[in-house]
Amino acid sequence: MHYYRPANAEVNCCYKYLMFSYNILFWLAGAGFIAIGFWAWSEKGMLSDLTQVTRSQGFDPVWLVLIVGGVSFILGFAGCVGALRENICLLKFFSGLICFILFLELLAAVLAFVFKDSLKEWINDFFLANIKAYRDDIDLQNVIDSLQRLNFCCGARDPNDWDLNVYFNCTKSNPSRERCGVPFSCCLSDPADNVVNTQCGYDVRETKGDWSTSIYTKGCISALEEWLPRNIYIVAGVFIGISLLQMVGIFLARALMTDIMQSRFYD
Repeated sequence: MHYYRPANAEVNCCYKYLMFSYNILFWLAGAGFIAIGFWAWSEKGMLSDLTQVTRSQGFDPVWLVLIVGGVSFILGFAGCVGALRENICLLKFFSGLICFILFLELLAAVLAFVFKDSLKEWINDFFLANIKAYRDDIDLQNVIDSLQRLNFCCGARDPNDWDLNVYFNCTKSNPSRERCGVPFSCCLSDPADNVVNTQCGYDVRETKGDWSTSIYTKGCISALEEWLPRNIYIVAGVFIGISLLQMVGIFLARALMTDIMQSRFYD
């Protein structure tokens, strides 16, 4: 006895290869991020002494690179293999993980709006903790320097926050040449200068006068608070773009799963 099989009871090649193309980029990007993360750790000697990974007091930016790379790699692998092998389990895992990430993003946005004062205090404490560890990690040092230079700021609230760092504090017993100074990224930059003067912040805070002629006096928390309203449309656009990209992935996975289940039902 022969059963009638609808003409469209087969996997749509368009969905299948769109799903594969969508994820191959994430798979390769994830592998690249992971490779960069381990290369950064090897340059700092952490792979030969893994205790350094947990011994660091500040935030190691390499962790962020590895987490983003790991999630991208897992998503890309599940999406690519799930599409090519028409594996429903992998496609369900892919769409479920993206839904979970999207939920976390929305939850974080809502909580940041509702508890903005608490978030501001947490960011302030986080910044101060990393000021203490400024010289402990070269990657962290570069991140803080970039943040201060791009936002024309110094410290979390003001330049005196650098007293928390053992190299920059103003105590008489501090033997460091950077005593009572600030990092070079706090210094007012001259566009005409081709060479960065890394010693421009030495002894700046020893005087009680006006520091605004030599360094930035605005704290980075205030600078970020001013930056966000000016760039709210850019931030919102990026968030919407990422959300749409995630929803496209969910749609492709769901559409492909539907086609796979229909084709198996009529086989």
